[in-house]
Amino acid sequence: MKWRSAVGGALVALPMIALLGYGMTRDPKEIPSPLPGHAAPPFTLTAFTGSASTGHPAAVGLAELHGKVVVLNFWASWCLACRSEHFALQTVGSMYHDTADVRFFGVLYNDTPDNGRKWILEMGGESYPSLEDPGARTAIDYGLYGVPETFFIGRDGKVAFKQTGPVTEALLITKIEELRRQHPERTVAAGGSE
Repeated sequence: MKWRSAVGGALVALPMIALLGYGMTRDPKEIPSPLPGHAAPPFTLTAFTGSASTGHPAAVGLAELHGKVVVLNFWASWCLACRSEHFALQTVGSMYHDTADVRFFGVLYNDTPDNGRKWILEMGGESYPSLEDPGARTAIDYGLYGVPETFFIGRDGKVAFKQTGPVTEALLITKIEELRRQHPERTVAAGGSE
């Protein structure tokens, strides 16, 4: 009788051990996104930083950006991790500011434009416009889990890569240059590789 209990207990425990073992091989910070390789959700958002005189448009629509590489960074003034990535975004955004084929945009998430403007000023400015996302509708469309998250959209209008957490200068430059080399009709698989 005791051996039946032991076998029964082992049969119940083995699947749980296998599931736990599988879970230990996964990166808990990695949150898969269904967007890479698919068309980027369309948006038209109003810029709350910059002006026509600085080259920043008052409203930005994704449809007008087709054929360009777009870096879309979701952030908030209350986000501590956003502070750590701001310098990288500012630096790399400045590097590409005068290029015709790369555009950077910040999208304010669950925050007010006044707080966003104060934060940008406190952080030393920004080389690209930040956009207001009323009701976080664009964030919802992009499946945002939190901030910061950065989406790289290729010339073909498809999401090529999503970075959850702070971006680095190296990651920004690598992904942008990969996308600049691609033709609009080529697609990029999830994770940024072809």
